[in-house]
This record gives sequence, C-alpha cells and structure tokens, in this order.
Amino acid sequence: MSIREKLDISAYLVIGQENCSCPVEEVVRAAVGEGFTCVQIRSKIATAREMISTLEKSAAVIRELGKSDSVALLVDDRLDVVLAARELGIKVDGVHVGQSDIPVEVCRKYLGENSIVGLSARTEELIDYVKSADVSQIDYFGAGPLHETKTKLDAGKTSDGRIITHDFAEIAEFVKVSPRPIVVGGGVKLRDIPALVATKVQGFFVVSAVAGADNPKLAARELVEAWRNNEQTILR
Repeated sequence: MSIREKLDISAYLVIGQENCSCPVEEVVRAAVGEGFTCVQIRSKIATAREMISTLEKSAAVIRELGKSDSVALLVDDRLDVVLAARELGIKVDGVHVGQSDIPVEVCRKYLGENSIVGLSARTEELIDYVKSADVSQIDYFGAGPLHETKTKLDAGKTSDGRIITHDFAEIAEFVKVSPRPIVVGGGVKLRDIPALVATKVQGFFVVSAVAGADNPKLAARELVEAWRNNEQTILR
C-alpha cells in the first residue's frame, strides 16, 4: 500500500527555517516522535538547494524514527524542489499547492499516481471550488485561516487590512460538501482542538504552535493527545 493510500493528516506540521530558531529537522524529530503524521516543508525565503538540504535531513529523521512508510513528507508549492530531491534519492511524498500555484493536474502528471497532492485556499473559496471542480487528482484540502497569523501573510484581507478568518461553523459547512479530507490551520492553538474535532475535519495543521514553542516536543505531544482524546470522546 502506498503512502498516498495511507495518508493521515490528523496532526500536520508546516515548517521552514524562518519559523524556528533551531534546525528544522530537530523540530521535525520532536513532532513526529510525539505522533505528528504529516510534515510539510514550506519556505518563502530558502533557495532550492536549501530546501533540498532541509528535505534530506527531515527525511533522514523520519526514517530514523521508523516512520517513512506512515508519515508523509511534503513540499509547499515547489514542484521543482520535489523532483530535484527525488532525483537525488530523497524520499519526498508529494506537494501542497494553492489555487494560484502550479495546477494539481500538472503536479499529478510529474509526480505520479502514488504521490500526494494537497490543495489549499481560503475556506469560502474551497466551498465554491468543490461544487464545480474536478477534485479527482487532489488528496486533501487545506482550509482556513482559523485565526489571524503572521505565518500566513497571503491570507485574504478586508478593505481596512484585517485578516479574514473562518469560524468553526464555516469549517463544518465545508466538511459537509467536501469529497476529500480536510486539514484546518491558521493560528491553531491547543484550546481550539475540541471545537475543531467537533466540526469533523480530518486534521489540524500548525506552524508556530510547535516550531515556535519553548518546548516543541511537549507542544506536539499536547496537541496530538488533545486531538486523539477528543476524537475518542465523539466516537463513544
């Protein structure tokens, strides 16, 4: 079974060197070691070679933890980086793009059927998107932002410059119409997990909550435990 077929987005880390004061792979080790199920390398300032180096070190950490077959390693936007890393023998499982990035069909063509392709946009745009678009090449949707966050500077804004956020009711509405799993982020904190689980989304994604924590390992553990405990409560 390919990692695409086993994809688990329940605890999803998004990280780049600009998000943490220590090496990225150290935060990846802490998060994956405590149960995070998906890692996306995202950087708006790193060169292609720097991103490839980060991928190599992150893939090595995931392998050392014995989770290469269960924890997906993805790259934000940079299809070229994914292809180059794979050419160098690095296990990269797919790409995550936005609606204004490389089309998902192109990503699928170059990465193949066993790779993961995720798509993100503001929640209201995704609700409209799934009603008319062919989503057969997409494995999951990234939705949000839940709160205003400095790590997502391209989020939608009002005329007076405020970040447009989306509440739990809007997210629950998207869950009802989406034919694909959904992971929600944008300033997600530990206190948000119970309400997020209640919307029936398949997962949460975080940047600062783990990468910016004084103790990334503890922060990751608390988030994963909160998600799992609240899921079990709903299933009872």
